[in-house]
Amino acid sequence: MNRRELLGTAAGAAAATLAMPYVARGAAPLTMRFAHFAQEDHPANIAAKQFASRVAERTNGAIRVMIFPNNQLGGPPEQAQQIKLGTIDMGLPTQGQLDKYDKAFGAVMLPFIFDSRPLVFRVLDGPAMDWLGPLAEKQGFILLRNWDYGFRNVTNSVRPIKAPEDVKGLKLRTPPELQIQASMEALGAVVQAIAFPELYLALAQKVVDGEENPIAVIYYNKFYEVQKHLAITRHIYNNMIHTIGVNAWMKLTPEQQTIFREESRAAGDLMRKLMAEGEADQITKLEAAGLETTQPDLAPFRALMEPAYQRIADYAGADNVKKFRDMVDEARKG
Repeated sequence: MNRRELLGTAAGAAAATLAMPYVARGAAPLTMRFAHFAQEDHPANIAAKQFASRVAERTNGAIRVMIFPNNQLGGPPEQAQQIKLGTIDMGLPTQGQLDKYDKAFGAVMLPFIFDSRPLVFRVLDGPAMDWLGPLAEKQGFILLRNWDYGFRNVTNSVRPIKAPEDVKGLKLRTPPELQIQASMEALGAVVQAIAFPELYLALAQKVVDGEENPIAVIYYNKFYEVQKHLAITRHIYNNMIHTIGVNAWMKLTPEQQTIFREESRAAGDLMRKLMAEGEADQITKLEAAGLETTQPDLAPFRALMEPAYQRIADYAGADNVKKFRDMVDEARKG
């Protein structure tokens, strides 16, 4: 290497060093706790690990993100509260957890309002984020990026579900979220709220007949071991939102905040890709494991949802529900 090349290399290295956040010699990195409720092999945790790795790399080790998957620091409602209080820094709450802090979030989980993931993403990444982001910040949450969780489907150990009447009388576990409870009760199910960490045992002991969750959750939590039937109802879309507490956010420099947003987007895109690619394969594996699968016509199910919509409007506010329905209708035209 000649002198000119050597000087050029040195200048490039110096520029790269200046572009990185400064870390004082011997200074301890800022450690942030990132808790969520997905299994370790679930796409959400794979995405979380990518986020943590890239943040460490891009901040030159100034920020270390520690991940606590699988409800290690409490169930989803507890995680949301801890983010608000600052006892953990980040998480992946759904709208169903955030609507406890602002009812507008409750308008998002309307049954059968979405018919495809592209429509979901157009709405949630666009007008819905513009609407909900400032509301969340007032409650102590910064919404970084919508990730994914998937459309919810019903499993049970009693009978195949081919029509709405097949749901009637089934004892189904739901999370403590009105929108999901209302959708199942509109079909005649008897709903029981059971904490997610207790669900597998409740199914095994037949405390309830079944449950409803996205395909990936059913697969990764091995509910096929204690259920017989899967119905692809896609009744509600569930969205994980990568969220950081306001107090944790304020510890970051503007440059670090930009890195967090960029890497959250990249991690969310990875999760969406893994979820979309994995769902068909997971259904095949669930069938191979013994789950009888039905794909009922959803129009008769959707036709029974007006009581659920009314209950959600009473809870989340009629104006909020109308606003969100208008967003979806507008996006559907595009």
